[in-house]
Amino acid sequence: MNLETESYLEQVKLWPAEGRHILAQYDDDTIIVYQAFRSPTGQYAAEHGTFGPGFSYSRMSWVKPNFLWMMYRSGWGTKVGQETVLALRIRQVFFDSLLAQAVPSLWDCGEFATEGEWSRALKTSEVRLRWDPDHHPFGARLPRRAVQLGLRGRVLKSYGCNELIEVMDVSGFVADQRARLAVAGVAGLQAPRERVYRPRDPAIAGRLQLAVD
Repeated sequence: MNLETESYLEQVKLWPAEGRHILAQYDDDTIIVYQAFRSPTGQYAAEHGTFGPGFSYSRMSWVKPNFLWMMYRSGWGTKVGQETVLALRIRQVFFDSLLAQAVPSLWDCGEFATEGEWSRALKTSEVRLRWDPDHHPFGARLPRRAVQLGLRGRVLKSYGCNELIEVMDVSGFVADQRARLAVAGVAGLQAPRERVYRPRDPAIAGRLQLAVD
């Protein structure tokens, strides 16, 4: 597993307590996002570095850069249809392009003057954005907001066929940390090392209303 990990208790000290933030593992050129699938679908992607049987390019597919939000959504890999958790490395340039063209799932009057204008943009956009409450490892809602992006159409095809640099099956790691959490609580939890990510273009950060640390 080619992920940097760190004690949850150590890194949570560095995370903002509230506001809109993109928490992610990234380097100079790439960023990690997460998805969870049925085992055959996820295992194929991990083995071949691309999606195959069981993955639909005709539906919207959601990616999450925040590991713990993925754990909340998948029940730490225990929910039906989300047994295989993938960490997918993509180019930051592509990720930033998703942020730049994303349309929020709910009308934001600060970005769209009228609900009709937002509705028209939502229908034509291939990237949808949601800000949801982030979650504690045990599932409690937090004041901090976590982002997820829904991809469809040509953008989804580009993501699945051209932009995947590395596909990692982290299901074993997830199961191990789920067990640690059950026995030792957050004191025993290791998680992918994540820090606040900001797109290089300040205009994108402004449009998303990202909080300033």
